[in-house]
Amino acid sequence: MSRSRALLLICFILPGLLLSEATKILTLSLVGGSHHLLMDQVTQILQDHAHNVTMLLQIANLLITGFKEEEKSYQVLTWLPPEDYNKEFKNYFDFFMEEVLADRDTFESFLKLMELLGLQCSHLLRRSDIMHSLKNENFDLVIVESFDFCPFLVAEKLGKPYVAVLPSSFGGVDFGPPRPLSYVPMLHSFLTDRMDFWGRLKNFLMFFGFSMKQWQIHSMFDNTIKEHFPEGSRPILSHLLKKAELWFVNFAFDFARPLLPNTVYVGGLMAKPVKAVPQQFENFIAKYGDSGFVLVALSSKVSRSSSQEVLKEMNSAFAHLPQGVIWKCKTSHWPKDIKLAANVKIVDWLSQSDLLAHPHTRLFVTHGGMNSIIDAIQHGVPMVGIPLFGDQLENLLQVEAKNVGVFIHLKQINAETLAVKMKQVIEDKRYKSAAVAASIIRGSHPVIPAQRLVGWVNHILQTGGAAHLKHRSFQQQWHEQYLLNVRLFMVVTMGTAWLCGKLQGVVARWLCGARKLKKA
Repeated sequence: MSRSRALLLICFILPGLLLSEATKILTLSLVGGSHHLLMDQVTQILQDHAHNVTMLLQIANLLITGFKEEEKSYQVLTWLPPEDYNKEFKNYFDFFMEEVLADRDTFESFLKLMELLGLQCSHLLRRSDIMHSLKNENFDLVIVESFDFCPFLVAEKLGKPYVAVLPSSFGGVDFGPPRPLSYVPMLHSFLTDRMDFWGRLKNFLMFFGFSMKQWQIHSMFDNTIKEHFPEGSRPILSHLLKKAELWFVNFAFDFARPLLPNTVYVGGLMAKPVKAVPQQFENFIAKYGDSGFVLVALSSKVSRSSSQEVLKEMNSAFAHLPQGVIWKCKTSHWPKDIKLAANVKIVDWLSQSDLLAHPHTRLFVTHGGMNSIIDAIQHGVPMVGIPLFGDQLENLLQVEAKNVGVFIHLKQINAETLAVKMKQVIEDKRYKSAAVAASIIRGSHPVIPAQRLVGWVNHILQTGGAAHLKHRSFQQQWHEQYLLNVRLFMVVTMGTAWLCGKLQGVVARWLCGARKLKKA
């Protein structure tokens, strides 16, 4: 064994063996979709590595359609919010997605969604039976997911140390890492790490808007905090983000940027061993020989009836391809007046990673979700992205900047434009080469994401926290952190010295003039 691999074994694997007994860890999954899938994987990995893990799962709005749930080896505590809340949340989420697909979503509509998550949090914290049960378990560590801020408040209420999982790239949450505005683009700036003067100016100005929006989002939980924490000891959400022992970032395709020692990339946690694709897919793929096939997997919301025009244009675009097309699309939602293209096969559910690993995959058409992009990079498949909402546009901007694919806005979708984009990525070998290069980079890390996750969790359990990984600025006042008091002192000192020099000059000239008058 090489010296470097031996050191990695000592740093990441042995701490787990040194734990005298299985530690008790609580994970929280309070929103659905890809957020739940990620927390499920984190929980399962920790359980598989000798920890005793319990998940608190909110089961009312998992937001996953056609998902095949597998049996879990970890313990699950389920929680169901009140029925009237569930109805309100579902109705609003459906409305929110309708607005997104019609390109009418606004920041205010997102704030309303966060307000509903704040209300859900209040319902949870009011459940004294659940909170007492969690407190009596005396967990050693809590794992929280940062899209919803409620898990931070639960961990604070329990008085336990916690580790945060960031499901997206850095843009949406500020938990303290350095943010040099000259090359780290702000969220929704549509900039890359290569900015000219005007790009840097735009990025600088957008920093203030981002800070204001963060404050507005956090304020959606103010009523929850006031209700459940006594006056004088009410937490501030921005402080709770920085209080996390570690931050695990579920991405590995960001533009390079400075990190804090307690920030760890674990992009690729969702990766699983590749399985053979079902025979029905193999039979379909075989029809197109060396031309291969295109995999299409967008959000299930795109197959809603309100998006019939989008489905029609996409179907027409696929008909222009020499490749076969396997499209994850609800068959029950397919419009009866649209004839499916001859080279298209639609299915309610498919194993995305297994199909991306197929040697005849030529292109992946995706909405740009984090896990989808990581899957495509893992298997070296170039992409055409159609972002819908959230971090998807930012993710695809990085995909395009690194020449792994291109993206097109949903409102710009028409058969001709989409067909041109797909043919461009399939036929220009630079995209495939860039995707393969990204796959090699991701796969060549000396420690796989699951080992990184477990190793660092074991490390902080062994050392009693991660205070040694946090820099001092977390304990400094903002004026100390940005040296404003030092700058003010320097300005006053230099100003005083300059003024004294000027006064001395005036006095000297006055004395000199007085002597001349005397002599005269």
